[in-house]
Amino acid sequence: MNKTILITGTSSGIGKATAKLFATKGWNVIATMRSPENETELTKMNRVFVTQLDVLNPKSIRSAIQIGIEKFGKINAIVNNAGYGEFGIFEAIREDKVQTQFEINVFGVMNTIRTILPHFRENKGGMIINISSGAGRFTLPLISLYAASKFALEGFSEALSFELNALNIGVKIIEPGGTTTNFTKVSREKAVDNKSLEDYDDFLAATGKLFESMIDMGLASAEDVAAVIYEAATDGKDTLRYAIGNEDFNKRIANRASMLDQEYINSVKNSYLKFMKK
Repeated sequence: MNKTILITGTSSGIGKATAKLFATKGWNVIATMRSPENETELTKMNRVFVTQLDVLNPKSIRSAIQIGIEKFGKINAIVNNAGYGEFGIFEAIREDKVQTQFEINVFGVMNTIRTILPHFRENKGGMIINISSGAGRFTLPLISLYAASKFALEGFSEALSFELNALNIGVKIIEPGGTTTNFTKVSREKAVDNKSLEDYDDFLAATGKLFESMIDMGLASAEDVAAVIYEAATDGKDTLRYAIGNEDFNKRIANRASMLDQEYINSVKNSYLKFMKK
């Protein structure tokens, strides 16, 4: 019998690329998204069942999992991919946006896992793959909320892996690095109507130059990340974290692990302070 995987957030990007890859590898795929009626590509693929799932709606999580089990008989693995990044100056971000960042990136993942666990326990096994970020291991300016949500996800996933290991239920974390988001543009847009935040202007200009230099080093594609997710699901190893990114990303991961804490903090500060006006 072919294995079955449920993936959240498959309308684009990493989620869609992952759904395609698993289907071509012979897996049954439950490809979930908030608006399945708009999907035109995955619905045409063999082995792919597209259905609705909104991680902010526990009822839709339960429904998608139940429908998937009815369709394929069993779910062997899930990929918690649905998420987004709230970038910019923290002071400029509305309180409701703060709440939404955690509801999607943390609580939505928790609710999905809580819903699938009885099925995994009944089947004496399963695999949970949570899509985190390099921002779950190290921080940078202007991503305080996103990093906070991913740090929370990493801590939750690591502790959960100990709980579930004895039940033959694996937990793995994927940490993609790099982004095409223009951090400075987004943060300026969030602060544009608040004149009291002009104090940040020099800082924003400096960090903008930092991110421009990082983007020039190249980014991993959605397909690259999907390949790592497939590896994590099939390698049979008890590895918790799988990181993928460019040279700058790999260096930051290594520095965070090898440097003394304040030494690392100072290295990040120096990376943008050099662009600040004297």
